[in-house]
Amino acid sequence: MKTTFMAKPADIQRKWYVLDAEGKPLGRVAAEAARILRGKHTPAFTPHVDTGDHVIIINAEKVILTGNKLDQKMYTRHSGYPGG
Repeated sequence: MKTTFMAKPADIQRKWYVLDAEGKPLGRVAAEAARILRGKHTPAFTPHVDTGDHVIIINAEKVILTGNKLDQKMYTRHSGYPGG
């Protein structure tokens, strides 16, 4: 019977990735960076082991914000207690 492969921290070889953010939406760049950092792009992905790689994002100041998020986004905070 075949067993499920589980990556061990000693077996992981980390790589460096460079992402160019120029002209791309902020959320797409963030999602791609998170996928690489978590290690979901590798065949040896194991949820409880850090199988991720290193990421460098260049041209981050040239990322685009779509729609009116920059002007209309409002952050609210609530303590979770009634009346608080």
